[in-house]
Amino acid sequence: MILYPNCKINLGLRVVRKRPDGYHDLETIFVPIYGLHDELEVIPSPSFAFQQEGIAVDCKPEDNLIMKCYRQMASKYPQIGAVKVRFKKNIPFGAGLGGGSSDAAHMAIALNELFELGLSKEQLAAEVASLGADCAFFIYNVPCFAEGIGDKLTPIDLDLKGTRIVMIKPNEGVSTREAYSGIKITGEGLQVTGDFSQYINDFEATVFPLHPIIGQIKKRLLDAGAYYASMSGSGSTVFGLFKHDPEGRSDAHLAALKQEFASMVLLDDTFGEWKS
Repeated sequence: MILYPNCKINLGLRVVRKRPDGYHDLETIFVPIYGLHDELEVIPSPSFAFQQEGIAVDCKPEDNLIMKCYRQMASKYPQIGAVKVRFKKNIPFGAGLGGGSSDAAHMAIALNELFELGLSKEQLAAEVASLGADCAFFIYNVPCFAEGIGDKLTPIDLDLKGTRIVMIKPNEGVSTREAYSGIKITGEGLQVTGDFSQYINDFEATVFPLHPIIGQIKKRLLDAGAYYASMSGSGSTVFGLFKHDPEGRSDAHLAALKQEFASMVLLDDTFGEWKS
């Protein structure tokens, strides 16, 4: 079977507190972006094989979250046999888009179906939660309010149908360690509201001074007419949301912006219905 692990963006991200275990409790809204995705083909096979294509990943194959997911589930469910995996990486890493987490979640979905494990979405989410903070979200893959380390999820009503999204990633990444290095914890949470101006990403205050191009991209998106622009997660991708303009007044601004950042534009797409 072939699956298309998609990425996500964050509407706001507040770092609420540091936990005794060294992690941080967050509050954010995860939104799936189906238009930018990896490709994952999983086929039962007499022996295990893993083939990777596309963007080079900065880890050994055995450390890939897809492999970790397979080993974890195969050790727990004896009915899982060997598989041949073909994986094409299109979502850049170090981008704040959750690509690796999505890959792991979709691997779990594939194994559940191929070997008829009969696991519910809730059970699958519990299986992958230990692999990464964002993994559980991609099991549900609809807009969710997230708490804890990103693993406590509540689906929310969010109507973005017809909204245009432009995603731009500069030619540099941001490590999670770097993003947290200067974070100032205010203790303020994220209020789910229709007023997007309330959605603040706490990481921007740390990341923008270290990577000025990221802040510049956000400003350019707002100048081009975005009603909301933000860095996604801990960066480095920045996205802008644009309302439909029947007179096309923003088209020229967007065209100029896309030309300015031609090598960095990841996606220019329009939201449709959420997949269930």
